[in-house]
Amino acid sequence: MVQRVAIIGAGVSGLASIKSCLDEGLEPTCFEKSDNIGGLWQFTESIEEGRASIYHSVFTNSCKEMMCFSDFPFPEHFPNYMHNTKLQEYIQMFAKHFGLLKYIQFKTLVTNVRKHPDFPVTGQWEIITEKDGKKESAVFDAVMICSGHHVYPNIPRDSFPGLEKFKGSILHSREYKGPEKFKGKKVLVIGLGNSGCDIAVELSNIASQVYLSSRSGSWVMSRVWEKGYPWDMLVITRFETFLRNALPQAISDWLYVKQMNRWFKHENYGLMPLNRTLRKEPVFNDELPSRITCGSIVVKPNVKEFTETSAVFHDGTVQDGLDYVIFATGYFFSYPFMDDQSIVKCRNNEVNLYRSILPPRLEKPTIAVIGLVQSLGSTIPTADLQARWSTRVFKGLCKLPSESTMMDDIDEKMGKKLKWFGQSNTIQTDYIVYMDELASDLGVKPNIPLLFLTDLKLALKVYFGPCTSYQFRLKGPGKWNGARNAIFTQWDRTLKATRTRVVHSSENPFPLFPLLPVMALAFLLVALLLMFN
Repeated sequence: MVQRVAIIGAGVSGLASIKSCLDEGLEPTCFEKSDNIGGLWQFTESIEEGRASIYHSVFTNSCKEMMCFSDFPFPEHFPNYMHNTKLQEYIQMFAKHFGLLKYIQFKTLVTNVRKHPDFPVTGQWEIITEKDGKKESAVFDAVMICSGHHVYPNIPRDSFPGLEKFKGSILHSREYKGPEKFKGKKVLVIGLGNSGCDIAVELSNIASQVYLSSRSGSWVMSRVWEKGYPWDMLVITRFETFLRNALPQAISDWLYVKQMNRWFKHENYGLMPLNRTLRKEPVFNDELPSRITCGSIVVKPNVKEFTETSAVFHDGTVQDGLDYVIFATGYFFSYPFMDDQSIVKCRNNEVNLYRSILPPRLEKPTIAVIGLVQSLGSTIPTADLQARWSTRVFKGLCKLPSESTMMDDIDEKMGKKLKWFGQSNTIQTDYIVYMDELASDLGVKPNIPLLFLTDLKLALKVYFGPCTSYQFRLKGPGKWNGARNAIFTQWDRTLKATRTRVVHSSENPFPLFPLLPVMALAFLLVALLLMFN
């Protein structure tokens, strides 16, 4: 019987795991290397080995209603998209509200996680920790790995011949903290992800010139969407997911490209992805097109090679006089504390986890990886539901299929990932589909047909409105009595953050109001399909 659970890391995944353990009557002990909670969102001026690092100007890409813990909404006065310090404030509030801090051992490094000798019978793990130079060993009934995947920087030096000759400064985005030292310099940023675009835009205000190099392009979206509403509250809905999966692929692809180009035509800005229909996570940047059209950022193709002072690009152009090269080329995941690395990387050096959480080939399902998944949705609600799922699995209350069935499911998901998101070392997935899988296992997925019959107002908000995490607290294990009200007031909290100067308007503020005729026409078809789903 699982009782004691070791949790590695006190970021948002670790805090969700502590709370889930407490909700299920388990005894959590969380080991955190630093002296504070927050993980990635805990900003520090210096870079610390083995810890995630962010730059000072980082803002969230998910709005507050879409990224909160499922039973702890953000205060209504918090902005919809937050500076990292504001999100850290919320994380502190969450930990204090649920009394989580007393379960965390700070300044404690986990150096080794290995199976206990009687693991095939007990499923127990031996955890070796180090604090103040002293090592300790303890046995736990289960382990939740919450150490994140933005820790070990990836600089693909072998892909850039001549890089060793370059006499300017080379750094990874992990080392970037602010723009001050780049004043008047020529900077090449390699990588068209969120970090690369953020850094390029920030530097464009102070550097003499910024070049942004991309191998394959990317879609760029604004946080501000239709009529000024947060993008994710309009895009991440059950109805949109249903349409995307129900329509023929050719139509779905056409609509996807049309939606991605609604702000500006990516082809005209050199940003068009090589494979236009891949659903990999877009870049969120409200200023990049403006910086490009003003000339302070020049978009370039991939670098073919470097010389002492220049970069030669694949289109034959050369940029000379570079002072800095910043690699915004992502991270590779690693768990150096794992005694047996094959537990997580069990085939072809790839992550193979059932439900993207659980190693499928262990004799006992007593270790979980929380927060490794990447999707269009936010990390917090994903980690929250993963933690709830894991603790129920530990207790034997969420039954697992056979090993072969789990492996078949992993293979199927890998095939879908390649089709929709392309080749990647990360686990990418469709947010709502993935959340509903976990919720179905837990018995907390909203029963849409039943809601339409018993609570029409709620059903309309759940199905056609934003898929906020409150939906997974309406029923079943972990039910929260405030979930229904949180759903009904989610737009109030959203508008509260921006309506700081009251302007009277006769227009209905509910953003889905124009869709009501479409909703009415679609209702019968959707209900019938869901009934037989």
